[in-house]
Amino acid sequence: MATTLKFLGGAGTVTGSKYLLADDGRRLLVDAGVFQGEKQFRELNWAPFPVPPASLELILVTHAHTDHVGYLPALVRDGFAGDILATQATCELAAIVLRDAAFLAERDAEHAAAHGYSKHEPPLPLFTQADAERTLHQFRAVDYDTDVDLGGGWTARWTRAGHILGSASIRVSTPDTSVLFSGDLGRPEHPVLRPREIPAGADTVLIESTYGDREHFEPSGAEHEPLADLIRRTARRGGSVLIPAFAVDRTEVVLQTLTALHRAGRIPALPVFVNSPMALAALDVYRDARFAGELRPDLDAAGFIDLPRLHEVRSTEDSIKLNTPKMPCIIISSSGMATGGRVLHHLEHLLPDSRNAVVLAGYQAEGTRGRALLDGARHLKMHGRQVPVRAEILADEEFSVHADGSELLDWLAALSPAPRQVFTVHGSPASASGLAGKVGDRLGLAARAAELDETVEA
Repeated sequence: MATTLKFLGGAGTVTGSKYLLADDGRRLLVDAGVFQGEKQFRELNWAPFPVPPASLELILVTHAHTDHVGYLPALVRDGFAGDILATQATCELAAIVLRDAAFLAERDAEHAAAHGYSKHEPPLPLFTQADAERTLHQFRAVDYDTDVDLGGGWTARWTRAGHILGSASIRVSTPDTSVLFSGDLGRPEHPVLRPREIPAGADTVLIESTYGDREHFEPSGAEHEPLADLIRRTARRGGSVLIPAFAVDRTEVVLQTLTALHRAGRIPALPVFVNSPMALAALDVYRDARFAGELRPDLDAAGFIDLPRLHEVRSTEDSIKLNTPKMPCIIISSSGMATGGRVLHHLEHLLPDSRNAVVLAGYQAEGTRGRALLDGARHLKMHGRQVPVRAEILADEEFSVHADGSELLDWLAALSPAPRQVFTVHGSPASASGLAGKVGDRLGLAARAAELDETVEA
C-alpha cells in the first residue's frame, strides 16, 4: 500500500495543524494543534478524532505554538500512548504551553458555569490539567540535523525553521516516498534567533501559507517608528499601551524591540509589565544557557532584554491591579490574538478609554478578537458583554516572524531535489491559493491548496 497523507487540520484555515501519514497498518501524525478563530473551526476541536487515537504510533511536532501542539492532551486522554518527538527546546516550551492551556480551559469552564454564558451544560474544558501532565511524560527529545529511526524503514529529520525557539521543518522518509513538512517558517533573519536553514527536498512538500499572498511592510525610516510614536503619544495623554502577544517568542521579540527603542532614546522609560505566567516561563527558556547557541550570535542570552522598569506579573492580584493602571505604562499579555487569558480582562478595562492604545503584534486569524480590532470593530464581546472600542489601535507588521510570500518561495526554490507535488497549508483560503498560484507560475511546480479532510497519495 502506498503512503497516504490526510489533512486533518491546517487546511482551509491558519490553525489546527494535523497531518496524518499512513501506509498498510501504520499511522503517524505530524503536529496536533487546536483550531482557533471562527466558530465553525473551533467546534472541530470537540468532534471525534477521525481515527482512533490509540492507532497512532507516533506524533512528530514542528514547534510549540498551541495551533501545533494544543490538541495533544485530548489525544492522550482518548488513548494515544506513543512517543511525541520534538526538539529539546520544543519539549520544554510545549510543557509550558500545555500546562497553561489546561489551566485556562478549566478556569474558563468554571467561569462560564458561574456566569451562565456558555451554550453547553455543564461547560467542560477541552482537556484537563491531569491530561496535560500525562501528555508531557510521552515527549522525547530529538536533535536537529540527525536522522531518527522510526522503525519499519521510516526515518525523520528535523531542520531549523527559524520561527520560534526549537522550531523545525520535518522530513519523513518512508520505503516508497518522502514528505517534507515546513512547519511555520521564519523570515531570513529573526530578531532573536538564528535564521532558518534549508532541509533536503522531498517528493511531497507541505508549505505553510500564513502570509502566502502578502509581502511584509518594509519600513522606509527607523525600525518600529509607528510603535515608538504611539508609545510617546499615549504616554503624553496619560494612557497606557497594551500589547497582546503570543507567550512563546513574540513576547521575547517585543521585549527585545522595546529594549532597542529605549536604548536609542526613542521611547520614555515607562514601566513595562509582562503579565503572563506562560510568557515568563518561556522567557526563562530563551535565557537558558543550554539554548544560547540558538540565539543570534550578536545577542547575549542573559542581556538581550534590558529594560530598567521591567516588572514580572505572576499573581492574579497583581494582574487585576493592571486593569486600572495608576500611571502610563506598557502591558504585554497573552494571548496574541486575544482569544483568551489575562489580556481579555485588560482589554475589557482599557478599550473604552480613548487615552489608551492597543498594539497588534502579529497575525490575527479570522474570527478572533484581534482580527475584529484589526478590521475596525467598535465593540468587542468579552465575558458575555459588549465592550466599546475607543482606544487607539495599531497593527505593527514589523513584529511578524512568519515568512512572507517571496520568502516562502525562496525557501521552496532552494529545496533539492525539487518536489513532485506541493500543498499549501496553514493559511486562509485566499492566502493558501494565492501562494499555490505563485508556486506554479514562478517555480513551475505542481501546487495547490490542501483541503480539509482530503486524502492524497504522498
